[in-house]
Order: sequence, then C-alpha cells, then structure tokens
Amino acid sequence: MTPKTPTFSDNRPVRHVLNVSGGKDSSAMALLMAGRVKGLEQFRKDNMEYVFCDTQKELPETYEYLARLEAELGSKIIRLNAKAGFDHWFKVFGGYLPSPQNRWCTKMLKLKPFEAHVGEDNVISYVGLRADENRAGYISKKLNIQTRYPLKEAGIDYAGVVRILEDSGIGLPTFMKWGRTNSGCTFCFYQTPLEWIRLLETYPESFKEAMSYETWDPDDPNKQFTWMQNRPLSSLLDPVFRNEILELYRNPRAKTSDSKNLLSAFGLAAVETANSACLMCQK
Repeated sequence: MTPKTPTFSDNRPVRHVLNVSGGKDSSAMALLMAGRVKGLEQFRKDNMEYVFCDTQKELPETYEYLARLEAELGSKIIRLNAKAGFDHWFKVFGGYLPSPQNRWCTKMLKLKPFEAHVGEDNVISYVGLRADENRAGYISKKLNIQTRYPLKEAGIDYAGVVRILEDSGIGLPTFMKWGRTNSGCTFCFYQTPLEWIRLLETYPESFKEAMSYETWDPDDPNKQFTWMQNRPLSSLLDPVFRNEILELYRNPRAKTSDSKNLLSAFGLAAVETANSACLMCQK
C-alpha cells in the first residue's frame, strides 16, 4: 500500500495538518501517520501538525481521550477555538438550531477555525474516513487545501481501527461504554434517540442544557426548532415513552406496525441511515 501524495500548482512548502476529533477513527489515523502501526510504517509523516477544533461543548471524555492520545503520540495537539462560540452563533441564526440540512455549527466552530489556522498556505488535510465507509464528508473547499484519507489508502476498516487503538494501549473512547457512538458536541443533532437517552442518564445537566436551546410550539410548525426530528427532547423525560424507545433498540427484529410508525414519527429511521455526518466532528 502506497500513500498518496497530492500536488499543488506552485512550489511553495506544504503543511501537513491532521484533524483529531477525540473519536476513534481520527485517533487511529493519527497513530498511523505517526508510524505506530506495524506493517504500515510507510505512512509515517514526521512533520505533522495535529489540531483539535474545540467547540467548548464537547463531552468530558473527549478531552480526557485527547490527553491520552497526545501522550501516546508524543506530540502536542493544537487546540483551535472559534472567536465566537456556539451561543453567539445560535443568536446570530435567530434561534435556528443546526441540522443535517444546515450545519452552521460545523462551518462556524470547526471549519472556519481550521481554515484560519492554515491561512493561505498549501496544506494537505488528513481526514479519518475508513475503508469500509462509502460517503463524502463536509470538508474545506479552499483551493489551497487538499484532502487525504489515510485509513482508506491503507485499507483500514472498523475492525482495523479498533485493533490499532487496542494495540496502542489507549483503547476506544470511554464515552462508547455508556452508549455514545461518536465524538462531537454533547447536543449533536446526529445522535440517535438511544444516544439522547444515554446522555440524559449519564450527563443530565448536559441534557438539560440541550433542552434549553429548543423551541417547541405544538400549534405552530414555524416555531419548532428541535435537535431530534419531529419531537422535543422533553418527550424523553416521560419514562413510558422512553421505555418504548429503549424496547425498540433491545428488540430490533420484533418491530410491529405500531413500532414502525413510532420510528417514522420519531425520525429514527432517517437518523440511523444518515450517511454524511461531519468528518471534522465525529471521526
């Protein structure tokens, strides 16, 4: 397997910048590019810059995991912060929450700080898309930034990512133990209903904060800004409804017509088949 080398139209020096999100895939990619994967040492890049775009709304485990990764790499992970945080942009967008159709959070809190960091330099950006993923990501479109996908180049799939992390000793992110699948903000709209329930159980204050951003007027569709499709988070406070959702996950093969209707009304099917999650946030 030969690493790919993008080229630029001029002869200026090229910076190599790898975005880590605090998730499993970007962390495995960082270890790969640091030459820590046996048999794939040809991917090593010694002059790599490791960066993390911090929204300051991340899970506590994300920061802990980044510290462990930093120690394993033996390199500093540069923290990039947007000049204005989520609350500022939430007001600018008039209380309109980010969504798969309008990912202003990724643009303003992840992409813009990254582009400001690299400036007009020629840059190769390293993104943690795996070999078993067939999708495009939300990445920079600036002409001076080219993108590489080392995990794809090396043929590393989900099992390969897990193996790299276990062999390194840092293991998988600890938030996966309580049910969160990916890194990202505590109130990321890509969470499944099950992940929202686990957030409620694990970090009730973070769940409460997420609720505070929502607007829900059942009589006015123009005043329904929610993280989940069709329902506010407050619906998960009802233990009966919460148990109905949990039962759907416990017995996925036993879906009745009523449960399928619940899935549709809850937007669950759409969330689970979403194939364009933010690569700068959730990898």
